[in-house]
Amino acid sequence: MLTEQTILNLLKPLLEHIDEGVIICNADGAVLSLNPATAELLALDDTRRPSLANLGGHNFRAAMIRAGLELENGERHHCEMSMEFDEEVRVNGQPRWLRVNTCLLDFPGQPRALRMIVMRDITAEKRLFAVMADKDACGVATEDPEMLRLIHRLSTVAASDASVLLQGESGTGKTELARVVHRRSARRHMPFIEINCGAIPATLIETELFGHVKGAFTGAIKDREGRFKAADGGTLFLDEIGELPRELQPRLLRVLQDGEYEPVGSDKTIKVDVRLVSASNRDLREHVDRSLFRADLYYRIAVVPLHVPPLRDRPGDIALLSKVIHQRLVMRNYPSEVAFSDDAMRAIMNYPWPGNVRELANAIEHCIICAEDGVVTRESLPETIREYCDRRRDPAANGLNGGSDEARREIEEALRRADGNKTLAAQRLGIDRTTLWRRMQRLGLD
Repeated sequence: MLTEQTILNLLKPLLEHIDEGVIICNADGAVLSLNPATAELLALDDTRRPSLANLGGHNFRAAMIRAGLELENGERHHCEMSMEFDEEVRVNGQPRWLRVNTCLLDFPGQPRALRMIVMRDITAEKRLFAVMADKDACGVATEDPEMLRLIHRLSTVAASDASVLLQGESGTGKTELARVVHRRSARRHMPFIEINCGAIPATLIETELFGHVKGAFTGAIKDREGRFKAADGGTLFLDEIGELPRELQPRLLRVLQDGEYEPVGSDKTIKVDVRLVSASNRDLREHVDRSLFRADLYYRIAVVPLHVPPLRDRPGDIALLSKVIHQRLVMRNYPSEVAFSDDAMRAIMNYPWPGNVRELANAIEHCIICAEDGVVTRESLPETIREYCDRRRDPAANGLNGGSDEARREIEEALRRADGNKTLAAQRLGIDRTTLWRRMQRLGLD
């Protein structure tokens, strides 16, 4: 007849190499054996624990009750069943979710069965589900793991007043993510004020931010509050902050550090309480290295710097975003009964989307307008997407694999002067970034 100790000795070599936590206990809840994975899961100092009652602290008692090893009144019984459930415990003061499986182990000659408890750490899964729910609640359409991690980080950061810097290409959704920060913060009932620093002339940006008093300059016929005053108590979102003139950067730094400023033409100091969220399609850290952006201001606005991935790096979101964009167009009285052919959707999925989500939205609207009998075909696609597909199928078609040597040299020189920054190179050439990308594709330039 096998003794209890013999059984444990036979199980021990097997349990030591299992990644899940495993506990063997008797009918009274006394721990007979546990493997190293259990000690790691519950952060135990040693593996000698006399009973489940003090295994991992008092928070593990709920799991004992649910496993049928202890009743609410303190009595113990031996539940004749297998169970699976999720239990939240605290390990070193931090929450941890465990998926617990329990079953009976019957051995020949043993009058009472032993119970095996198997535990697996599912904290990451629980957090992912929480992020998915959070993503749905905040209205951001994504299933991409990197974007989900970004949304989770934003939700965590939102509870503080730390300045957030969102960096990524134009059209990636930085403005919507900035709104997420505001909606998830304690300031959500206060104003959310947006300003695009690249859309306002340099001569007007100062008064736009800080306001002015009557008579401060020609045309100042009355006092005007600036955006900082309008955002008092709430959140100010400075989009394209990299376009902010360098002579204004010290003023912005001061208001961020001290919460005070003077309107243009006034010597009266105004105090404000504003949380700043910034965005840029440029690498501001690179601009700091090139003395184009003040280092002290960068560190002030980038307490939490986050990178928003371009759409081409999350192709799994293209189909989802296409459906969401279509649903929004339906609300604008576009037809709802529109389907995408396999050929059209394949072309949409393969296109690299240099304009990101903004370009995708325009393309979907174009497709629905040009749909034939309620079906989006390849001919319904924007010309740029069809041209790209043609070049992929036949690089030599339409002479697009070569190109003008002069145009090639012009683009290469602009890229060299811009240190490879396509946005700056496009500005030097007097075209937008998307046009530059398309010309590079035609000329076979990486």
